[in-house]
Amino acid sequence: MKLVLAIVQQKDRDRLIDELTEAGFQATVLASTGGFLREGNSTIMLGIDEGAIDRVLEAVRKTCRTREQFMTPIPPVVEPVDSYVTYPVKVQVGGAIIFVLNVERLERI
Repeated sequence: MKLVLAIVQQKDRDRLIDELTEAGFQATVLASTGGFLREGNSTIMLGIDEGAIDRVLEAVRKTCRTREQFMTPIPPVVEPVDSYVTYPVKVQVGGAIIFVLNVERLERI
């Protein structure tokens, strides 16, 4: 058995859950926050057989994409704010971080 933890951007969550459900997987979704942008993410947990890993990874690749967005940097605390000019910076967000862990035992009650 394997435990798959997929951390995805909030914007990709619903598409991924739909894709996993259509493929016959059951998943648990936890709201999470992360990254340097402090934006909403979702951590999706699945208990699966080892042979299903590729199908789950394919669903993630199909639904979770990286995208670019602009952000305005926060001025440093130690410098005077009036001398700090902020310009929007283009950053890459989205995609997925996936952990596949060994599970000794899985029970559904």
